[in-house]
Formats: sequence, structure tokens, C-alpha cells
Amino acid sequence: MAEVLGIGPVIAALHAIESGDASEEHFTTVGDDWDIEERTRAQLDRLGLEDVPLDRRLHTLSGGQVISLGLAAQLLKRPDVLLLDEPTNNLDLEARHKLYGVLEDWNGCLLLVSHDRALLDRMDRIAELGRGELRFHGGNFTAYEEAVRAAQEVAEKNVRNAEQEVKREKREMQQARERADRRASTAARNLKNAGLARIVAGGLKRSAQESAGRSNETHAARVSEARARLDEAGRALRDEQKISLELPGTNVPAGRTLFLGERMQVRYGERALFAGDGVDLTIRGPERIALLGPNGAGKSTLLRLINGDLEPEGGQVKRAAGRVAYLSQRLDLLDLDRTVAENLAVSAPGLPEAQRMNLLARFLFRGARVHLPVGVLSGGERLRATLACVLFAEPAPQLMLLDEPTNNLDLVSVGQLESALGAYQGAFVVVSHDERFLTDIRVHRWLRLSEGRLLETSPPDVD
Repeated sequence: MAEVLGIGPVIAALHAIESGDASEEHFTTVGDDWDIEERTRAQLDRLGLEDVPLDRRLHTLSGGQVISLGLAAQLLKRPDVLLLDEPTNNLDLEARHKLYGVLEDWNGCLLLVSHDRALLDRMDRIAELGRGELRFHGGNFTAYEEAVRAAQEVAEKNVRNAEQEVKREKREMQQARERADRRASTAARNLKNAGLARIVAGGLKRSAQESAGRSNETHAARVSEARARLDEAGRALRDEQKISLELPGTNVPAGRTLFLGERMQVRYGERALFAGDGVDLTIRGPERIALLGPNGAGKSTLLRLINGDLEPEGGQVKRAAGRVAYLSQRLDLLDLDRTVAENLAVSAPGLPEAQRMNLLARFLFRGARVHLPVGVLSGGERLRATLACVLFAEPAPQLMLLDEPTNNLDLVSVGQLESALGAYQGAFVVVSHDERFLTDIRVHRWLRLSEGRLLETSPPDVD
């Protein structure tokens, strides 16, 4: 681990000097880092790695510990600029808050890429990359959201006004043409009755036609200008790609027991995962449950027990009749070789094809996108395809289990997941370390699994 931190040569030189080797090479290697071990230990402690010795092998660390270790390695270099790419991915709630504290105390320049809204709310400026340009917004992420919302309202108003202007100009152009036609018809009758010479009558007719042509060109130019203003207003409008659903088929009567587990126990060799006689869990009606706890506590194992993928070695479970949908972190429910449309046809064979296409359009799959193999989709697209197949499967699920569903999703995809869960009328249990996400999906029961015990807890403070 010392090698990963970049301090291995310095520590080796220090130990050589302590052993009596006073060669100049060792002093050069140490430089000003005589306190490197103390600084390293302090940095690791601040990031939640207080129990990890410097001689620990890297492959024995969890994914979250590796991320924290990488940040510690960068901070030990005392850089002027710190660049971080999704630093909270795979971190549990406690590790995230430790990282927040370390970064808040950082005095250098920090530039990070993240979809962690709690972290983004600690930034001074937000830079948005999209449509080939980089736009800066002063303030934190909440201020950015408010600014975007206000700009969107203005853009929508401008589009509505521009659309009305186009309609008005087209209507006036049509009315001008009709007036010109009426005048031309009346003039033709009057000329015929006036008995004018043919050459004089022809000149008057040409003059009227030229006047009508100039009027038509003027109105056509005004319509073209109005359309240009509409296009300009439309470019300022954001494509929010929202999912709008109604899911009455997922409704669960209040109080109905969907899962009952008593004294559930799982063993890995001689080690019991849960403390004492095991854990108890009851899931009723349309409960929205958040399952919190540190990495490695057994949250995913508990979801597998609920789903029936794993049977307890001790205790007992009862599951109500009805379908349970389990969305793992890998989003591996769908056949990767089949297209989006084919996967939905397998999940909902009773739906007519036209209805399936309309449904997929509501999940933002239109045109050729519905015929793409699931294996080539982006993470956000695969999430939407999975949600379509899960929520409209036959029968519809009354209980959903979601394991870190926002991992590796961009903010647009997270918003789409929130919309889908907002429309869902069944019960769900979600494992997540994203406090803002849990608040936005209106979780009302909070459980924490830690040190083998499953306890009711209070919602975390989202600041």
C-alpha cells in the first residue's frame, strides 16, 4: 500500500537511516519528508482508513477503500491543483462524509467530475459541458439547478411567444393573399365592364399582380424571420428527457404483508453474517424502504434473501404471492443480444406491438433505438430499458429491490429513475448511499444494517 501512496522509497530511506546507513542518497530521497509516516497516517485516518496498515496488500482492500487510498496518495503530494473523477463512486455514506470534510479543508484549486449532488453542493462554481460548449454557473449545485430552472421557464415562454408569432404571420400572409385574390377578381370584372382598351387593361392587371407579389414576398419574409426566432428560442430550450408514467397495475393494498423474515441467518464458512439469532424484517403494503449501512455489512445479501435467490441457513421466511423485481448493480435482467423491443415482448407478451412501441417511446426509445441490442446501450439507456421491462412485465411487480441503482448514472438518468419510482405504487427496498436520491423518491422507512444488526433509524440530514 505504501507503494500505491508513492511513499515507499521515502519510508525505505528513513528506515535505512534509522538503521545507521547515512549515505547521501537516502537523505536526498527523504528531502523534507521526515514526517511522512505521521502525515500519511493522519491523512488515512481522516479518510476512514484508520485501521488499514501501510503494509496492507492492495488486493485485500474494498473498492471504496481503494478510492479513498487514491485520494490520500494525491493529497500527500501537496499539489496546487487537485483533479478528481467521480471520487464518491463505491463509497458508503460514512466514507462519503469523510471525503466531504477532507475536501472542504482543501485550500488549493479543486476541479472534479461528479454526479454526487451532496458533493456538488459544496462547490463554488458549476461548469456544465453540453452541446459542444462549456458554461459556468456561479454558486453550488442547488444554485445551478435554480438558475437552470429559471432559464428553462424563460426559454419555454420565448418558444410559446415565437410559435404564436409564426402562427400570426402565417395567418396575416394568408389573409393578404385572400384579399389580393378578391381585389384581382373584382378588378377583372370592373375592367371588363369599363370597356378599356386591351393594352390599358393588361397594364392595370400586371400592376395589380406585381403589387400582390410584393405583398406576398413581404409577408413570406416576415414568416421566415418569425421561424428563425422560433429556432433560436428552441435552441435555448433544454431537452430534459423526462419519463412520465402511470402504473396502476403495481398497486399494493396498504398493510398487505409482502415479506416476513424471522431470525434470518447466513454463514460464510464458520462466520455468521448477522449477529445473535439473526435479523427480522417485515415488508408491508406500499412501503418505501431505504437500506443503509457500510460496505460489506451484508445489504446485498439481505436483498437476495428477500428475493429468494438465497435461502437462510437459520430462521424462516414467508413471501406473498406476486412478482418481485430485483435490479442488481449490474442491470443484468435483460438479454444483451436481444433488442429493446424484443426484451419487452418477452416481459409483456400480452401487450399488442403498437402498445409496446408507444410504451417504449415514453421511456425515450424512439425510431431505430428500439431495435438496438441491449448490449450496446449506455448505462442510462440500459436502466430505462430495464425499467420498461420490469414495470410493465406480466404480472406487474408488487415489490422491487434496487441495489445501488444510481451508481455510474448521470444526473439525467438519475432523474428518470426518480420519475419512474415516483409513479410506482408497490413496495420497494433500495440500497443506496445517495442521500439526495433517497429523499427525492420519498422514502419513509429507514433501516440500517451494521455490525450484523438490522435496526430502524432516522433519515440522514441532507445538507
